[in-house]
Amino acid sequence: MTQSGREMTTLKFKNKIILFLFVHTNKKHLSLSSMKTSESRYSDCIYFVSNALARKVDKLASDAWKKVNLAPSHAYLLMIVIDKPGSQPGMLSEELHLTPSTVTRLIEKLEDKKLVTRLTQGKTTNVFPTQKGKDLVPKLRACVQEFNTAYLEILGKEESEKLVRNMNKIADKLQ
Repeated sequence: MTQSGREMTTLKFKNKIILFLFVHTNKKHLSLSSMKTSESRYSDCIYFVSNALARKVDKLASDAWKKVNLAPSHAYLLMIVIDKPGSQPGMLSEELHLTPSTVTRLIEKLEDKKLVTRLTQGKTTNVFPTQKGKDLVPKLRACVQEFNTAYLEILGKEESEKLVRNMNKIADKLQ
């Protein structure tokens, strides 16, 4: 191992030498790209920057929600249904800013996991948490706390609040 925390290993396979580089780090989050988003040629493009940020935030959120074996979007939908039993898909779509078809897929996945159930009467569909879903509440709260702690450690409280406030203003203007 070198002083920089890198280790190289070679392997011969079918008369070809394959070189592996392992990077050892104490950093909690390691980016595969050494280039910062702000250094990209597209750093002045809202599309590029917002997507780069979304991918990074999604990674933090996904890591936090692994403990309950749910993607963040599934978890947030489940938390709404637990808080408001009988929620209708249209309301869930509006609340989560997702298309109705996406909400339907999320509900189906949660049904497959036995965390919610749908009750349809005529044209009205209501979504209810199952007992298994309700039993996840302490773990769901822990995941929310872990996610919040993860980004607060990186950004700090003031920067996080400012970022969320500004993102909300921009999202509202773009509606």
